[in-house]
Amino acid sequence: MRVDLFDFELPPERIALRPVKPRDAARMLVVRSEGPLEDRGVRDLPQLLRKGDVLVFNDTRVIPAQLEGRRGEAKIGATLHKRVDLRRWQAFIRNAKRLREGDEVEFGGDVFATAEQRLPDGSFVLAFAGDEPVEVLLERAGRMPLPPYIAGKRATDEQDRKDYQTMFAREDGAVAAPTAALHFTPELIAALDEAGIGRETLTLHVGAGTFLPVKVDDTDDHAMHSEWGRIEAAVADRLNAARAGGGRVIAVGTTSLRLLESATGEDGTVRPFAGDTDIFITPGYRFRAVDGLMTNFHLPKSTLMMLVSALIGRDRIMEAYAHAIAQGYRFYSYGDSSLLLP
Repeated sequence: MRVDLFDFELPPERIALRPVKPRDAARMLVVRSEGPLEDRGVRDLPQLLRKGDVLVFNDTRVIPAQLEGRRGEAKIGATLHKRVDLRRWQAFIRNAKRLREGDEVEFGGDVFATAEQRLPDGSFVLAFAGDEPVEVLLERAGRMPLPPYIAGKRATDEQDRKDYQTMFAREDGAVAAPTAALHFTPELIAALDEAGIGRETLTLHVGAGTFLPVKVDDTDDHAMHSEWGRIEAAVADRLNAARAGGGRVIAVGTTSLRLLESATGEDGTVRPFAGDTDIFITPGYRFRAVDGLMTNFHLPKSTLMMLVSALIGRDRIMEAYAHAIAQGYRFYSYGDSSLLLP
């Protein structure tokens, strides 16, 4: 498909630079395959779902994966995006022309890494020196890796360490937040529990590739980035049982959806999963695992815009986005939410 089919014009002022307070005060646009669009709020979620439905959250935790350092006199920026092993990470490098294999970069805070290997896509494998866990080093030297559309407009600050982390964050490894879940609070979870709506968690370590633009004209030519994920056997069993009992599986965020679809067979059975996925969902895809999606508003011509178009229909999603822009919804990572129910 042509990538420009997923384009739209967004006024810059619609890009949210901070989340609303409290988190569950965000607006939510309810989009069904047919019928009127509904302007609701995230707090309405218990009334919009049914008893027996299950929400699936991503429990990945964002690490401070943005580093600024030097190799001699040269300034080197690094954004870690995928773990290789305990001490090595793949990283996108700013000013990469000044970095060669074997060079050591000093990132401050007594944090050093060697540029061990240049990869075909221009990124590097960085090997961190010392015995301390890399996560400890990053807490000392790193910054939260805010998306470019926020970081390009304001500096990252201490508040982002709280704001850019969901209440479900447990497993270190993401360099981007599963932002749909940023809207949840303990009070909202309590209301969902009272309404008989279940919840499960999986882990998908979101990589910086999620921000990479689609640079080709046709979706067939796009190379999707891979990310590591895990679904426990007990979680898979409970999701299968919920669906068998008539409940709907609602993914909270495109990260949860992509991992669920990666782990589900043609027969609709969710299976345990541990490994990389590079699933790329475009219109024409037949969904096997999910019955709905709660997600924020996505960038034009992005792989996630293609995913939501596949779920609810391209014409319907373009109608919904035009409505959201006209009604003043806030877009992207710190923005408002949508509930897609095909």
